[in-house]
Amino acid sequence: MGQGTSRWTGERRGRDGAHRRSAMKPPGRRWGRREEDAPRAGSGHVSVGRGGVGAGGGIEGSALGENSRVANVHFHEAPAVPTAVAWPVEIGPVPVLASAFQPRRELRERVEGARAKGGTVVLTQVLSGGGGVGKTQLAAACASDAVAEGYDLVVWTAATEAQQVITQYAQAAARVGVAGGEPEADARLFLEWLATTSRRWLVVLDDVTDPAVLTSWWPASRTGSDWVLATTRLKDARMTGGGRTRIDIDVYTPGEARTFVEARLRGEGMEHLLDEQVAELASALGHLPLALSHATAYMGNEELTCTAYLALFTDHRTSLKEALPEAADTEGYGRQITTTLLLSLEAAQATDTTGFATTALRLVSLLDPSGHPHALWSAPPLLNCLSPREATPAQAHKTLRLLHRYALLTCDTRAEPRAVRVHALTARAVREGIPEARLPELAKAAADALTDIWPDPDQLRPDLAATLRANTDALADHAADCLWDSAPHAVLGRAGESLSRAGLVAPALAHWQRTAAECERRLGHEHIQTLTVRSALATAYADAWRVPEAAGLQERVLADCRRLLGDQHPLTLGVRNNLAISYGRTGRAEEVADLLERLVADCERQFGPEHPHTLTARNNLASAYREAGRVVEAVGLQRRVIADSERLLGAEHPDTLGARLNLINCYWQSGMVAEAGGLLTRLLADCERVLGAEHPETLNVRGHLAYYHWRAGHVEKAAGLLEALVADRERLMGADHPETLTGRGNLAVAHWEAGRREEALTLLRRAVADLDRVLGSGHSDTVGARSTLARYERELPDDH
Repeated sequence: MGQGTSRWTGERRGRDGAHRRSAMKPPGRRWGRREEDAPRAGSGHVSVGRGGVGAGGGIEGSALGENSRVANVHFHEAPAVPTAVAWPVEIGPVPVLASAFQPRRELRERVEGARAKGGTVVLTQVLSGGGGVGKTQLAAACASDAVAEGYDLVVWTAATEAQQVITQYAQAAARVGVAGGEPEADARLFLEWLATTSRRWLVVLDDVTDPAVLTSWWPASRTGSDWVLATTRLKDARMTGGGRTRIDIDVYTPGEARTFVEARLRGEGMEHLLDEQVAELASALGHLPLALSHATAYMGNEELTCTAYLALFTDHRTSLKEALPEAADTEGYGRQITTTLLLSLEAAQATDTTGFATTALRLVSLLDPSGHPHALWSAPPLLNCLSPREATPAQAHKTLRLLHRYALLTCDTRAEPRAVRVHALTARAVREGIPEARLPELAKAAADALTDIWPDPDQLRPDLAATLRANTDALADHAADCLWDSAPHAVLGRAGESLSRAGLVAPALAHWQRTAAECERRLGHEHIQTLTVRSALATAYADAWRVPEAAGLQERVLADCRRLLGDQHPLTLGVRNNLAISYGRTGRAEEVADLLERLVADCERQFGPEHPHTLTARNNLASAYREAGRVVEAVGLQRRVIADSERLLGAEHPDTLGARLNLINCYWQSGMVAEAGGLLTRLLADCERVLGAEHPETLNVRGHLAYYHWRAGHVEKAAGLLEALVADRERLMGADHPETLTGRGNLAVAHWEAGRREEALTLLRRAVADLDRVLGSGHSDTVGARSTLARYERELPDDH
């Protein structure tokens, strides 16, 4: 069972509109006109109106009043139209479905559900920038199905400009027999026909880029025989007015993406290019349909396996233009993928009143695509990067929402702490367009902002801490050189400390190994930052139960610190504290107590009696007293530490909770088992409430509770608690985490004591094998477990 001792790594650093045609006045109602009654060629009719003759004829205005006058009467011939309509009619044409098209059944069910309610369905993409999620392909599938189902009319029109819609509507008016001659008037007549006809029809408005230009061109029906389907890159409230239902179209699911890759390559006779990296390739491409289409075409052209293409794509030296070249546009989308992804950016820039849109998108592209906190955009470093004098949090939010509206990112504060997200390929396309001279400024602003909002301690907000770590990793991956100057940026240290506090032993060790190597390469072996990072690396070794390596590195760092900085420097004092803890793990209790007594005196002199470092040293000294058998001294000092910690840090601070656990250990040492049990029950409730049920410290307290029940003779209760704890540790920390391995050994002992000897032996044999593999045959825990196993095997009856 752990001691709950604490470390520090030295002195904490401070937080340093498109042009529109004028709409023609719509013509009046037409007498006795139905779609089934197509006018005869050459027939004439009279148009009488208050303001002149409508282009299509008929009467404008209401009945004549006494002050009204009769307008001139004009006779003209209507243009020739077909005497009969050849149903069904298709105007478009509907795009051909792509190779290996995925039916996306769940999405189709949502579309059909919205369609069944009546009105218009708007397919809006999610997190893709300019396109590529398959909106048009899904709409094309719906249109093809409508034709197959016997719809009388299917109209497909591009809708980026009103004139495109007018032209197609006018053509449709001619085909269904209601055209009068002038395109805009005919388009109006077509809308009137759609509103009253009993024939089944579908109109698809593809790629709406400005809802304002379509205000008067949305089809509607008063007979319930219609439906309208629109696609758009926009997330604009105007798209969902008038009874329109929005369906968000995201990228393929992992299963759909994998099926697409396999079907596409097999369809080209290239199934030999498929290997075990199919899923990883699809994930690297963000499951984006357009990117998968380009990638598989490129793979076929160059005969690259999934593994080979994945290596090419993930190489930082490969641009999107090279990995997804225009030559791979075998489906005829007509644009290079980078252009497609950023198609909305120019429109967003044109609408941006702050001028921040481009800079904001570049900052987002350097962070984790899965999301970062909205609070980052209230941090002064990011606001200063947007504009040194003008940017406010409100303006930053307005800019994010503008980019959200144009689907270049998603800004949704309900999704905190990952409120601001972007598709990985959109981010990559943006990054590749960042001028080299601007990258350091952007990267430093993002790093400063992450540091600025990082909570201390972050154990109380584990989801936020995990998000900040992920964003630090992304930033370091995209702009590593920009995070090093005369020292590694503070955010790198915060991320490493956060990993250690979260109990993520293996990632923490890997982080500090990388950072230490970079420090030595960039700054030299004797730089103070190198010494600080090497000390943190030693602590990570200790947390991974590699105590000899930890102690050896700490001894070397301590010698360097004393030589270069002096014995009273904060970093030196921190290394002395951490070295004493490592010595304690090797059983040198009296030596540790002596080291920590001198350390406490030096800390009180250097920092003052109430500094957190001083409290940490006292807490560790109390643990050392307990380990040395000096229980009375340990209890008295531990109670003082708890009182000071509650007063200075708060009753719910993780250090206060850790001190309470140390006092419980002192009570056990002195035989006060019942008192320890009561304190332990309350401590577990507080840890679950403050830190969460799955936090490493909460799991540690659960282990102590199981130990308490074992000592109190409640063996079955202890075994049940340990069984649940081992399962949770294996799920949360991994099967090879030292705490998981030790817990498995403790569970075997509990089973043995409860008489479940076969289970105990099976579990203990596994524990010994795993401890030997992970920690080594000479590790004290391995030796102890092997010794226990040998004793159990000797005590087992001969018939076993």
